[in-house]
Order: sequence, then C-alpha cells, then structure tokens
Amino acid sequence: MTKAFLYGVGTALPLVVGAAVGLRWRLRTGVLAALMAFGAGTMIAAVSVALFEPAFENAGGAWAGIGLLAGACVYVLADRTIENRLGAAALGWALMLGAILDGVPENTALGASLQESGGVVLLVAVAVGNTPEAISGAAKMRDQHRLSRARCLALWAATAVVLVLVTMASHAVSDQLTARTLGTLQAFAGGATIAVLADSLMPEAFKEGGWWVGIATATGFLVAFLLGG
Repeated sequence: MTKAFLYGVGTALPLVVGAAVGLRWRLRTGVLAALMAFGAGTMIAAVSVALFEPAFENAGGAWAGIGLLAGACVYVLADRTIENRLGAAALGWALMLGAILDGVPENTALGASLQESGGVVLLVAVAVGNTPEAISGAAKMRDQHRLSRARCLALWAATAVVLVLVTMASHAVSDQLTARTLGTLQAFAGGATIAVLADSLMPEAFKEGGWWVGIATATGFLVAFLLGG
C-alpha cells in the first residue's frame, strides 16, 4: 500500500505544484508551450505503451475499442458542455476536467498494475503531463474567471487528493478486478487522454509555441518510452 500511495502522490503532486506555479508566476509563453508539448509526448507514450496495449491484451480488441471510444466521448461531451456555458474562456476548466477524466482511470489502472513495467512509463507520463495542465489551467481560471488564488489552488489540490485515493483504492482491490475490467479502464483512460491532447493540450502548445513544439513532443515521447522499456 505504501508503494501505491507513493505512486499516487507522484502523479498528483505535480497538479498542486503546477497550479501554485501558474498562480504565482506568469511563465513565458514559449516555456509553457514547451512544457505542454513535452507533456503531450509523454502522454502519447503512456496511451500506446502503458494503456491501450495492455488493454488490448487484457480485454481484447472489442472491449478495448469500446473503452477507448467511450473515454474520448465522455471527455468531448463534458468539454463541450463547459464550452457552451463558458464560451471561449473555458480552457482552464477544460484542462481541470481533463486531469480528472483521464486521471481517475489512469490512476485506477496504475494502482491495479504496479508490478508491471508499464507502471513506470505511466507514472512519468501522468506526472509530466499533469504539470503543464495545472500551470495553464490554474492561470486561465485566475485570469479569465477571476477566481481567487486560494480557491483555484484548493480545487487543484482536491483533484490531487482524489487521484491519490483512487490509486490506493484500486491497488487494494486489484486482485478482485477481472482482466476485462482492468483492460476496459485502461482503454477508457487512453481515450480520454487522446481527447485531452487533441482538444486542449496540443492545440494550445502549438498556438503558444509555434512550429518547433513538434520537437518537444517527440522528445517527451522518447523519454517516456525509454523509461518504460
């Protein structure tokens, strides 16, 4: 259980640190773009290596495909609802939504498969991906919605606590999860992550950084892939 707690903290702490950085300082757009692009690369590696591949093996192609599309649909529909309510200023909340929708199943899969080598790449990918999400999301929530720093930090800290608890709970019941259930959760997490990347993280990175962010994305993928190898 100690290992599950530490892994949970490892994925959740970047949310709090990132939110604190985003609320305290205004990072140069190029730096933030590089962080977002690098994080996107690590998350691509996580989806392919640590989420969908084991999901395909555990649950089979049909269930893995259903889980993947379900994760993407849930995020897209929820994000669309936020956009309809908040308009163009929805990015901050969208990034927090992404941290929750892909974070919960990701941390569930992480806690349930801590003995697998893929846990390392998933830990690194989630931790690195969460940091720019929180930095950008907290800053946007402060600037566009005029939320107080204390409230913003409390929201991101609450999200972090949830992810730690999810990791520990899933590890505690991992022996009771069927391979199909675990695989479907992994695929759901992968689908939500892909939707977050396509809808929020990568477009914002390109908008802020320009043409060179593709290199940062590839670098993030390579680092995460090597760590999980």
